[in-house]
Amino acid sequence: MLFAFFAAMAETEREAIREATLEGLDAAARRGNHGGRPTVITDDVIHAVLRRRAAGEPIEKIRKDLIIPTGERKGHNPSLASVYRALAEHEKAQRHPDAVEQARAEYTVLRQEL
Repeated sequence: MLFAFFAAMAETEREAIREATLEGLDAAARRGNHGGRPTVITDDVIHAVLRRRAAGEPIEKIRKDLIIPTGERKGHNPSLASVYRALAEHEKAQRHPDAVEQARAEYTVLRQEL
């Protein structure tokens, strides 16, 4: 019975920590802080990749010519995974442009409220 009591106390404490963490993340998101690293692939870089990819060049070759414009790795080449991730995000935004615009509008409203 003593072990069951301690197990219940630990589970209650874990749930309280989880709720506090989620509230903190939500508050940070409302302030515009979303965590994680800043993006290294800008819109200009994406458009260059798309143009060269349309010309038939492989992503591996294109990546070697790309330069990260800002941040800690400024002047270096982005990773292949970063290029593919940026292309996937761009494609997703192109498929659902109204959802992207709605999200931007909601974000603007949230920023004005703070």
